[in-house]
Amino acid sequence: MDFVQRVKRKLFRPREVIEGYENPELVETIFLKTINYEPSGNWPLVMGVNTVLDFGGGAGLHYKLARQPRPDIRWAVVETPAMVHRARELATDRLMFFERIEQAANWLGIVDLVHSNGAIQYVRDPIETIRSLCLVRPAALAWHRVPLSDESRREMQTSYLSDNGPGTLRASSEKLVKYDRTWISEQAFIEAHKSYRVAERGPDPAERGTQQFKFERC
Repeated sequence: MDFVQRVKRKLFRPREVIEGYENPELVETIFLKTINYEPSGNWPLVMGVNTVLDFGGGAGLHYKLARQPRPDIRWAVVETPAMVHRARELATDRLMFFERIEQAANWLGIVDLVHSNGAIQYVRDPIETIRSLCLVRPAALAWHRVPLSDESRREMQTSYLSDNGPGTLRASSEKLVKYDRTWISEQAFIEAHKSYRVAERGPDPAERGTQQFKFERC
């Protein structure tokens, strides 16, 4: 985003506000942007991986990236009911969409990797969700853009509609999107990974103030 666009955003904020990840307009925006997005390059994380459970994977953005180096990879996205309903037309024998973690794990069989990028902080109970993901016994879990704090706290986050989803999409009118976000207790986050050890961690360059982790089964 250039300087002029940033100034315009500060001076002319949209008046219309939509709320929550179930909003049809937000879902449609992410869906269309994902269809139009054409990633390129390698992704070391998926090398040697055959099956991935992608928690909060939208309309399959990360699958489009993963299949570049791994065209035969099997990918199960766990998402909101609204996103699953919209994205199912993109399903193939290698990409499927599910509302529940158990459904995704059953379809995959053996889960090599649980992947989640900027999603766990938007569920109602992040710690219980992490425990549920660990119960499918993946070989590893990779987390990106996780907001951690000394203690858990909730806040209202606001973004621009056009900033949701990958790439760009010309919108007829800009809107604000509001949703609840949790700053997760760092200690609780790590302790929720029972039977796993921290293999990698550090600041996530994709979003200021967030962390990225890789856990491996003990």
